[in-house]
This record gives sequence, structure tokens and C-alpha cells, in this order.
Amino acid sequence: METAKLVQLPSHNGRLPTIRVEANRVVVDHLVLDDHALAAFVADRPVEERVLLVERALRVGLTAIASVGVTVNVDAVRAEFQGLLRQTEAANEKAATALDQMLRQNFADGEGRLPRTLEKFLGDKGELRGFVGDLFDEGKRDSAIGRMKVLLGAYFDGDASKLAQLLDPTRLGSPLHQFRVEMAEGFNRIGERLAALEAAGAARAGERAKGSAKGVDFEEIVDEVLGAIARGSGDLLERTGTGTGATIASKKGDFVLTLNAEATAGHELRIVVECKDRYVSGRAMRDELREAKSNRDAAVALVVFTPAHAPTGIAPFDVRAGDVYCVLDPAAPDCATLEAAVRLARLLALQTLRDRDVEVDAAAVSEALKGVREQLETLRALKMTLTSIGTSAKEVYAGLDRLRDGILARITEAETELRRR
Repeated sequence: METAKLVQLPSHNGRLPTIRVEANRVVVDHLVLDDHALAAFVADRPVEERVLLVERALRVGLTAIASVGVTVNVDAVRAEFQGLLRQTEAANEKAATALDQMLRQNFADGEGRLPRTLEKFLGDKGELRGFVGDLFDEGKRDSAIGRMKVLLGAYFDGDASKLAQLLDPTRLGSPLHQFRVEMAEGFNRIGERLAALEAAGAARAGERAKGSAKGVDFEEIVDEVLGAIARGSGDLLERTGTGTGATIASKKGDFVLTLNAEATAGHELRIVVECKDRYVSGRAMRDELREAKSNRDAAVALVVFTPAHAPTGIAPFDVRAGDVYCVLDPAAPDCATLEAAVRLARLLALQTLRDRDVEVDAAAVSEALKGVREQLETLRALKMTLTSIGTSAKEVYAGLDRLRDGILARITEAETELRRR
């Protein structure tokens, strides 16, 4: 195809073609295109369409030329980017190779620096295993285990150890030697005191058995102790052994203890007290107490024996058939023991108010009496142990004192609950 020729011809007035760009317009003056084929193509068009056709041809041509320029620029950018990408890939490959070499050098199995270092210190033949083995080797005297073994052996191993020497009571310089001496002296004094008390008790019993006024003496002692107890609780004590009671010609009941009305909700509640410094059989004692309660209109009976005439197993006090049995030594009267027996009898008497529709905390009284009975059972067991006193006399007496205090505490709890009502 013949290439079109752009011929610049002078105009009729001699001017050359000019192209001006004005804002958004391109203005062409005196432009002549020398091309036979294109001239024939334009000639085939109607005259009125030729201007529009040439304008469109110029627009299409300029657009194509502009597109070719952009394509050239894109290709240049693409070439530059591909070159940069190749450079980056080469650098990354080089870095990966270097990193791989470094990782293999430091972390490779067997040959890496880290595995070799760990094996050196932590392996089966490493320095740490050797150090620990030497530290805890029992066969080496200078190891930690060896030194501990020697040190502990000096203090705890065998009769020649320091601990054995410190705990040997027969060794003069041991801490237990003085304790042994003091214990031996204490038990000797207890034995002597028990022998003296037994001899004195037997002598007093013999003398009182011979005297005609033994009953009066014992009643005087009981009267004095009961008076102090009654004053402390607000009760009223009467000595009634010489006067008759509700039963015709009956003088049963040596004392009558009328309880404080504040504790009985205004009801009259009595405890009859019998003093016995002579032997009385169990059946005869129960019959006598029943008669004494009827004669003195009492709810509960309290009988006080001398040690020489007390039934077996009641010392220092006990509850039998709803009544309280107590032992009081006239030569050395234990006021605390008789006070515990009286307070126990008061609780038993207060328990009888349930039958009179009186508001009394029966549960608290019953619980207290249950605790007292449990303490009394333990007391009996200790007294049985006391019969084979031997070297345990001091412990048994201490146990008796603790149990007596425990019984008093339980009775106090019950009385406190009753006062709150």
C-alpha cells in the first residue's frame, strides 16, 4: 500500500500550514495530504460529510499515536521491574544460602555448635553430670552426701552420738539427768504422802469409830461447807436432822436445801441432804433416801459419806438412781468436790420441773447431765487405774483434778443457760 505523503504547500497567499492548540482544541490551517487512495476514499463521500470524516480521521490517528507512546512507556517500566525482580530474587537466594549455612553451622545435628555445646555440658558424659555425680557420690568423703553422712553420723548414729548422749538420763551432763532426778524425788514424795494420808485416814476412822459423837462432828463439817455453798447461790439451807418432817415421827433428812426461786421460776424446789459416817448397804441407802425425799418433800437427795464408809466406786461423787452420792473427808474437806455434787443435785432437781409444766430449758439440762455422766465414767476409769497407782500416781491425780474441773464447767454451762431463760 502506498504510504500517504503529507505535503506542505504554500497557500494561495504564500503561507505555510500551521497547527495551533487552543485550550481543548487543535486548529489546523492550510494542511494538504497527498495520497491518491485516501483522496479517492474522501471523494466517494458526500461533500457535507467530508469535513466530519477528515476530523474523525485526524482524531483516530492522534489517539493511536498517543496509545503507542503509552505502550512504549509501560514496556520500559515492565523491563525495569523485571530487572529489579531478578536482582531481588538473586539477593534473596544469596541471603537464604547464607542463613542456611549459618543455621547448619550452629544447629545441625551432631556438627552444630549448639548441639556440641549442649552435649558438652548436659550429655551423658557432660560436665554437669560429672559435677552432680561428684557432688552426690556416697563413696567420696568430700562430696555433699559424704559430708552430710559424716555430720549426721556424729550426731545421730550409735550410742556414742551426741543425740544419744543428750538423751541419756543416766549421763550426768545430759539435760534429762536433772529431770530424772526431779521425777524420782517427786514420786518418792508422792509415795510418802500417800502412805501418810492412808495412815492418817485409818487412824481417824478408828478414832471416830470409838467416839460417841462422831455423827455430830461430821454433820457440823457438812453444815459449814453447805452453808458457804448456799450463800453463794442464794439458796436456803436448813438443818432438819433433829425435827420431824411430813411423815409421822420421821426425822429422815439431815439438811434441806431450798433452791433460789429465781432459778425455779417461783416454784419451791428442795434437795434433802443425808450425812453418813457409818456403813449402809446399797438397798438400805436407796430406801432411806426415798424416805428422806418423801419426808422433806424434796425432788432430789444428796448423801455425803466419809471416805471410810463410802460405797465402792463413788469417790469423789456419782449419780445413782437419780440421786447424788458424794465423799467428803472430814479431816481435809474438799469444798470444791461437795460444791460440784450440790450443783449436780440442783440440775437434777431442776430437771423435775418439766413434769410441772414450768418453762425450763430441759434440753440444756439434759445435755449438761449427759456431759457430766460422761465425765463421771471417765472418772471411774481413772479411779480404777488409781488402785494400781505405782509410778503413775501423779498423772492420775492430775487427771482427776482436770475431770473435776470439767464437770464443774459443764454444770456452770447448764446453770448459765437456765439463768438466760
